[in-house]
Amino acid sequence: FFGPEREARHEQLLGFSRLGPFRTRRAGQLSGGMKQKLALSCALIHTPRILFLDEPTTGVDPVSRREFWDLLGQLRAAGTTLLVSTAYMDEAARCDRVGLMFEGRLMAVDTPAAIPDIYPHELLEVRLEEAVAHLDTVRKADGVKSVQVFGDKLHVGVEQAGAATESIRAGLERDGIVAGGIQSIRPTVEDVFVELMSTGGGKGGGHA
Repeated sequence: FFGPEREARHEQLLGFSRLGPFRTRRAGQLSGGMKQKLALSCALIHTPRILFLDEPTTGVDPVSRREFWDLLGQLRAAGTTLLVSTAYMDEAARCDRVGLMFEGRLMAVDTPAAIPDIYPHELLEVRLEEAVAHLDTVRKADGVKSVQVFGDKLHVGVEQAGAATESIRAGLERDGIVAGGIQSIRPTVEDVFVELMSTGGGKGGGHA
């Protein structure tokens, strides 16, 4: 780009990234989210057809992370092909196709909607106070195949949801633990990734 055309492109990208009000600020004085938007704008200066992004939102606050992905959504809608590596499974779920990788091995590739179908068990969500403290109790229940901690919840892979629910509830009651609730849920991309990572399974096993 040269002359007026280049200036027009600059203005377009400043508007696109919402960095216009900060045009006189040095790059080193920008926030983490603004720096990522600036880097994206620099990569877009020549209007690429394909854009490779390596963990673009690592260390960025949640609001800036959402704004950054909104910008990527605009690029995708305009026809730019995006290849993104990320450790955030909610970001992977925004993509058209997801490849789950661990230790350099491709474990699964499919659409975000289809990835949950790879999960090899039925899945229960068990709500508990201090969930980590009660892992062993839940693991010992009949029919339990795997247990993962998700905040104040346990995601429990089981052979059969109905029987396992009763076994888990009985085990918790024996130990004097009251569950906030036990319900069947559909696996997420993160559930599949953690399961494949822990078992070494997959079509090919991190990143998404």
